[in-house]
Amino acid sequence: MTDRAPQPVDRQLPTEESRDLLALVREIAQREIRPKAAEEEDSGRFPREVFTLLSEAGLLGLPYPGEFAGGEQPYEVYLQVLEELAAARLTVGLGVSVHSLACHGLAGYGTKEQQSAHLPAMLGGGLLGAYCLSEPAAGSDAASLTTKAVRDGDDWIITGTKAWITHGGVADFYTVLARTGAEGPKGITAFLVPGDVEGLTAAVPEKKMGMKGSPTAQLHFDGVRVPDARRIGEEGQGFSIALAALDAGRLGIAACAIGVAQAALDEALTYALDRKQFGHPIADFQGLRFMLADMATKIEAGRALYLAAARLRDAGKPFSRQAAMAKLFCTDAAMAVTTDAVQVLGGYGYTADFPVERLMREAKVLQIVEGTNQIQRMVIARHLAGPETR
Repeated sequence: MTDRAPQPVDRQLPTEESRDLLALVREIAQREIRPKAAEEEDSGRFPREVFTLLSEAGLLGLPYPGEFAGGEQPYEVYLQVLEELAAARLTVGLGVSVHSLACHGLAGYGTKEQQSAHLPAMLGGGLLGAYCLSEPAAGSDAASLTTKAVRDGDDWIITGTKAWITHGGVADFYTVLARTGAEGPKGITAFLVPGDVEGLTAAVPEKKMGMKGSPTAQLHFDGVRVPDARRIGEEGQGFSIALAALDAGRLGIAACAIGVAQAALDEALTYALDRKQFGHPIADFQGLRFMLADMATKIEAGRALYLAAARLRDAGKPFSRQAAMAKLFCTDAAMAVTTDAVQVLGGYGYTADFPVERLMREAKVLQIVEGTNQIQRMVIARHLAGPETR
């Protein structure tokens, strides 16, 4: 074997504390996550114990306030943690991103009483969250959702079906968007729903191309009763809460994509340095050297893009356009890099004996979740040219 194996990413971090944090994350990833990733993904096993460990280590609430058991880390640090976790196993990295998305509404729009009552357990108490926006007939057109919440005294009765829910059936709480008023975005309200509430059931998880260890399922709400004290924000404010969460969540997807791409490049580089043909390592051949160079360039560009957007968010500046750009570019880059990694490994890359085929299958979903890349292009174009006039 070559002694020129890939080195850990040289990260630009703002503090010594954040450098120690990333070192801890890499240690956990190497010891607890990466060794089991291939086997557990193949068997479809969800690693709930890993999320418990991450919660105990304070890694499930990094971008949230310390007064509620959060880590008080800037987004540029939190996203690099996601990248490291996703490089070890996307089911874990994406799972942490989805959990953070599920906490976003209460952390940003809840009352102090609500935050004090629920956030400590959500951020550091071992709980795992999920986010319920999409429906079978309302994906990209999320404002057309039909799940209803009807007022009944001091409670709301929720009825309907949510679809494509990451952690569906295994989450301890769900942030649910439901219609409480007229059609359109202004008739939607957000609720914090316990995972064990009566009337809430999960369908059999979807059989997927990749990320088989992460359950994705429909959720059925059959007269689920939720107290008004669990309503997040004002009535009719839900869609704006959802959009704010998705801006932040898209940066999480971008970081996960770069993690997957980095893992694929590392595998391809190690193989190219070790594999010999015609008496030389295949990394000596210009065709492959250029592929590796292009792969590394896409990764560096994507990382710079998502970090630039994160720093805007940390500074309290608008970042919606940059978040859409980062999600679009990083996930397209991950698809390209993982595909090239399979090519570098040749026939071996097409087998399950090496992880690059799994990484390629996993990269595909990142172009779809939390707004397809076609939707990201629409978001970017609206920032540039204004709303469509048709």
